[in-house]
Amino acid sequence: MEHDAGPHEPQTGSHDPQTGPHDPQTGPHDPHGDPFLRTRLAVPAPPDTFLRRERLAGHLDGALRTPLTMVNGSAGAGKTLLVADWVAGHPELPVAWLTTDTDGQGAGMFWAYLLQALRTCGVPLPGDIASPADANRVGDALPTRLAALLGGRDRPVILVLDEFDRVTAPEIAAQLDFLLRHSAQGLRLVLVTRTEPLLPLHRYRAAGELTEIRDAELAFTPGEAARLMEAHGLRLSPAAVRGVVERTRGWAAGLRLCALAAEQAPDPELCLKEFEADRSAVADFLLAEVLKRQDDGTQELLLRVSVLERFGPRLANAVTGRADAEGVLARLHRGNAFVQHVGHGVYRLHPLFAEILRAHLRMRRPGLEPELHRRAAVCLRTAGALPAALGHGAAADDWEFTASALVDDLALGQFFTGPRADILDALFSRMGPRGGDGPAPEIVRAAARLSRGDLAGGAVRLRRARERTGRYDGPADGTDTAAVRMGCALLDALVARLSGAPGRAEDAVREAEALRELLPAELLDRHPEFFALLLDHLGSARLWAGDFAGARTALTRAAATGPGAPATALPREDALARLALLDVLHGRPGRAERTARAALAETERSGIAPPASSGVERVVLAAVAVEREELAQARELLDTAGESHPALRDPVLEAGRALVAARLHLANGEPGAAWKAVGTGVPADTVSPWARGETALVAAAVDLAEGRPQDAVALLPEVPRDQPACAVGAARVLLAAGRPEAAVRLLDRAAVDEHAGPAVTVRAALVRARAADRAGDAASARRLVAHAVTEAHREGLRRALAEAGSWIRPYLPPGPRHRPAPPRPTGSPAPPVEELSGRERDVLRRLALAMSTEEIAADLYVSVNTVKTHLKNAYRKLSVGRRSEAVRRAREAGLL
Repeated sequence: MEHDAGPHEPQTGSHDPQTGPHDPQTGPHDPHGDPFLRTRLAVPAPPDTFLRRERLAGHLDGALRTPLTMVNGSAGAGKTLLVADWVAGHPELPVAWLTTDTDGQGAGMFWAYLLQALRTCGVPLPGDIASPADANRVGDALPTRLAALLGGRDRPVILVLDEFDRVTAPEIAAQLDFLLRHSAQGLRLVLVTRTEPLLPLHRYRAAGELTEIRDAELAFTPGEAARLMEAHGLRLSPAAVRGVVERTRGWAAGLRLCALAAEQAPDPELCLKEFEADRSAVADFLLAEVLKRQDDGTQELLLRVSVLERFGPRLANAVTGRADAEGVLARLHRGNAFVQHVGHGVYRLHPLFAEILRAHLRMRRPGLEPELHRRAAVCLRTAGALPAALGHGAAADDWEFTASALVDDLALGQFFTGPRADILDALFSRMGPRGGDGPAPEIVRAAARLSRGDLAGGAVRLRRARERTGRYDGPADGTDTAAVRMGCALLDALVARLSGAPGRAEDAVREAEALRELLPAELLDRHPEFFALLLDHLGSARLWAGDFAGARTALTRAAATGPGAPATALPREDALARLALLDVLHGRPGRAERTARAALAETERSGIAPPASSGVERVVLAAVAVEREELAQARELLDTAGESHPALRDPVLEAGRALVAARLHLANGEPGAAWKAVGTGVPADTVSPWARGETALVAAAVDLAEGRPQDAVALLPEVPRDQPACAVGAARVLLAAGRPEAAVRLLDRAAVDEHAGPAVTVRAALVRARAADRAGDAASARRLVAHAVTEAHREGLRRALAEAGSWIRPYLPPGPRHRPAPPRPTGSPAPPVEELSGRERDVLRRLALAMSTEEIAADLYVSVNTVKTHLKNAYRKLSVGRRSEAVRRAREAGLL
């Protein structure tokens, strides 16, 4: 290539077409007349502690197959050492290595060094390919001739351009692209860079001609980090390794600098745990290599967004007070400046970089950090990102804002619903007693105490909140005021429930329903847990009051609120559990068991731990186990029933647990323990008629067991006669006290058989049978006992028969005679029965009772379509096509 001597070319010495300008004494020179720096042409030597990572080396082998390879990662990600180690592993390859110079170098200088790198690795260059004389320019002939030369080689040259992000001239990128495309198989280009190069990468990707290794792949895995630590003489526990990898995100330089610090420490694991990035070599590295490379405006943006965990351009603009964050963040991400794009326009800083920036922010802008958090909180609240807004409000120590954000968003119920309860409790535990003068902070303090089961402390805080609500300066019918009053109503309902004050619960729900009209529908839709909790509180309060119909209405509504939403799982589970308790009180153990198990499945599906669940379903299942004489299982269930959410340990739960425990003790022949279980009573503002009646019946049973029948009868005025289960219990006491006629009259007046379930009707039939037996009417006694036994067997109710006494034995029907199924025709063996699911068995049992599809759906709390699906599956598994055939086949297979 012909060229004139440039202005910086030395006038002495000669020009060798093979080596370029040179001096006989000093060797080849660059276009400025300076000797070529050998360090820029040398492959870096890995340190002794370098860890070869086979997964990356194997990936890098793609450079042998594709024209272009790009290793793109942040500063200190281990890019250069990775490629250098790969080169060392292929000594048979001709590798030309060039570490590019600082920003702004001209095309002439770049190509002069590239040619020198080729010469250094042994590629002979003919006379028509000479080094440029002008440091800033190069003609088109040089890349053309070089492409022709390389295209004629037998095996390719590997050209590594390290720190290629320093090459910013578009003409250099264009010339390299030309060289690569026209060198055929004679060139393999490896770019080691922090940024996306200007080459048309999309074209190479589409053609399958690009091998890429990026930041995510460069990050150390825990296993690799452990081996790196071992290379530094550190043997760490798996937990310590995971901790340092999580903190550094697998960043190679960070791990090595942490290891160097830990090497000198007497307790390496403690050193790594307490490692302070802002006071270490990590800080020096990142400040020099990343922050100080940016202009002043970008540095300021990075310092300010360091208070954010994740952020988009809108939030970054709000915190920094600028309007161009979108372009700056995109540029920083492309430049691998430790700003990571996590998708959908959201970014985050590398944890160590963020830690260092925050320390730098406190030093350069003291006192600014709380204001930045406050700006972020306001922006996030406006955007509807409540959890993040609360976190920044707390970080700003602005508790008035933070509590108001929670209350105004109707998110107060999250203290009680599982998924975020612990987070909110920890967040607001930092709020001091003077954290805000408005009602919202007091409401939040009340909620926090009630969520921990502190009824007295919560009630005091709630009274203060009510008082401050009256002085609240918002508009009388404004959304914020309505939300504050709604929060008070929710907590009032909870206090009423926990204290056993049903009237107060009714008032609270009426207030909330009236306020509902003042709030946006989308706000109510966003928090279905609010009214799920409210209805659950009302249902339980009504249940305590003995308003069973009203309780069932409220609890059914609560169970149907927000199906599938994790935030409503706990109130739905509790509502289902209390509906199951209603079934127990009405003598329907089979339905109670199904509903209780559905309640357990509700929170299991949502991942809520058992201690955060209701506990009532275990009481119900224990009651069912007692009815079936499964006494060990009943004891186990009762022992775990106390592991319930503190805010759900109301009088209903405590009374239910005490009564079932007493029944269990009576079944075990322990009357003293039975009385002890219920004797102390359950503290409440009002008396529950059913709890008082059931307690009186337990006391009467104890008196009867200890030979005091008249004392037992004296307790009967406390037993409500309008509840079938209690009426039957009272009739049994009268019968045991020798007053069978009075017992039968009581059953007749209570119309027990018309309104009760099998656990009640079986006992009622046995009372009538015993009365008939005493009256000498053996036929009636036998008929009534047969009816009772049939009903008891259908539900598996052994307890009612066991407690009847020895008089029943002569009337018991003979054991069931199992008639063999009619023989099948020869050659027609019964098709095997595929195992049925639990739900399919439940549907078949109801099918055997001649229940319609709609009745089965209502009984199982599922849709009609769901029942049809279960039936279809059951028919297929039983190889039948009709209901009657399904029942017959299930009985033959012993499934019913």
